[in-house]
Amino acid sequence: MADERPAGEFSAWLAELQGALRGERGSDVPCAGCTACCTSSQFVHIGPDETATLARIPAALLFPAPGLPRGHVVLGYDERGHCPMLIDGQCSIYEHRPRTCRTYDCRVFPAAGIEADKPLIAARARQWRFDHPGPGDRVAHDAVQAAAAYLAADAGGPANPTQRAVLAVEIHDAFLGPDDVTGETVVITPGPGTVRAAIARAGAGAPPPR
Repeated sequence: MADERPAGEFSAWLAELQGALRGERGSDVPCAGCTACCTSSQFVHIGPDETATLARIPAALLFPAPGLPRGHVVLGYDERGHCPMLIDGQCSIYEHRPRTCRTYDCRVFPAAGIEADKPLIAARARQWRFDHPGPGDRVAHDAVQAAAAYLAADAGGPANPTQRAVLAVEIHDAFLGPDDVTGETVVITPGPGTVRAAIARAGAGAPPPR
């Protein structure tokens, strides 16, 4: 397809996103000028430790983040659904953008086999195509999608597509195990207790997603 975009090797992308979610780095997304995530009526969480970011955003644009401790805020959007820090099609605080923006990666949707709930982001996410040069890439991708399917079927799982896709990445290891015959790593169906433990570990240090 003419509008397909290379998303990279799946295992490499997965390791990068996991590092971003642990706060070790930002996501390196080949956006190529795309601003879908900045123009899709999204609230952006900013933590109290993000002082450089907070210093560059007018206080009038921030308000307390619901359900989070004091000091956590969210940046809203304008009447068009655009981030107010997006000026002339570019982020005006890019070098000091919020952690939420640094870790956001719309490739998580095709990785998990989930449709984004924001039309512009969904259209972009459908274009991504991962490479699977080795068997580990395909098995890891299948495990992420198995985790996403499990969460979708769980009445207590995240209803928000972004949260569900990110959580699927974080717990996908629980859906991997050795084949009884060959010993090779394959996708398995873990017990509910194993999944709950994986979710608890993921939730212990995960930043609030969009």
